[in-house]
Amino acid sequence: MQQKDSWLLPDGIDEILPEDAKHLECLRRKILDMFACWGYELVIPPFIDYLDSLLTGSGHDLELQTFKLTDQLSGEMLGVRADMTPQVARIDAHNLKYEWPTRLCYVGTILHTRGDALEKTRSPMQIGAELYGHAGKESDVEVIRLMLETLAITGLQNVHLDLGHVGIYRALSRQAGLTEAQETALFDALQRKAKPELQELVADLAIDDMLKAMFLKLPELNGGKETLDKARAVLSNADDNVKQALADLEAIAENLTIKYPSLPVSFDLSELRGYHYHTGVVFAAFIPSVGREIARGGRYDNIGAIFGRARPATGFSADLKLLSVLSKEINQREQRARIFAPCSDDLALSEKIRELRAQGQVVIQQLSGQTGNAKDLGCTSILEKDNQNWVVRALA
Repeated sequence: MQQKDSWLLPDGIDEILPEDAKHLECLRRKILDMFACWGYELVIPPFIDYLDSLLTGSGHDLELQTFKLTDQLSGEMLGVRADMTPQVARIDAHNLKYEWPTRLCYVGTILHTRGDALEKTRSPMQIGAELYGHAGKESDVEVIRLMLETLAITGLQNVHLDLGHVGIYRALSRQAGLTEAQETALFDALQRKAKPELQELVADLAIDDMLKAMFLKLPELNGGKETLDKARAVLSNADDNVKQALADLEAIAENLTIKYPSLPVSFDLSELRGYHYHTGVVFAAFIPSVGREIARGGRYDNIGAIFGRARPATGFSADLKLLSVLSKEINQREQRARIFAPCSDDLALSEKIRELRAQGQVVIQQLSGQTGNAKDLGCTSILEKDNQNWVVRALA
């Protein structure tokens, strides 16, 4: 018997129709071409892999997001990739084995068992880049710049960069001698910014008051550049690892500010995204129209150790589907603002066109002998003469 509603898709799974697919594919090519210009080589990991390979490093954070199945040939547990980063790390460590810094990029569909609270899709198209074999701040800056250039190609404006460093909390936990259970409980409270719960957990710790105060202040260490000065005062009794992390954050932010003077940069020292995965600087990009990050990344040294070769690593990724949707919305807004002006030597018309263009409006003036009307040129408004004045009127 034929299943009812056989055209329906599972929750969180979508298909892309011709117009959107064309736009997405164009954006994919532009981004990959840009990656290539920076020296990043494309790799294509498999969609299904051994579960152990997928759950190394970052994989333990993604275990609940990974679809699992049994291989009918070997009897081994397989998984459908929920993140491509561990696979790319394996390619660097096991297949390429270069001694010099290696730059790799990738794009492909991943699959999650569930969507998050803000984004219901379970099949993002992950695009990203990874830099292996360099432990300095320069590689972190390069990857952040590559992320920003990716968003620029997409056409996104008003991008805001958020910086953090998981090494700060990790170093404080070691200094306090926390057990794994205590470290996990505090981590969870910090991620949720649950201050009352954090206060209860810290109060029960058998550590000195100085360390307790530092843990309790972490959620307050967020904001602009002044955050780092405040952090140095609050964490003055922390060990040298914390002080080095703060110095690294400041150096990275200053470097980016020189290259992107108008880029808003903020800091959040209690942001621990990918804590069991990242080892140093973490970063994320936001725009006002989207209520969550649109790209993110960070340093994750030694993820290749399980594949026989530990190497420093840093990278970023984004959902190409989301970037494509945002890019198309920008194009549509720009298209809606196109104004058609008739072919005329009227000085008042020329002045009106100059005025509109000075305001950032797109005005397309008809050429002598030009065929086609305003709608053919993608315009939605037209300049028409009303008595002695030229006015913009919407096309019917």
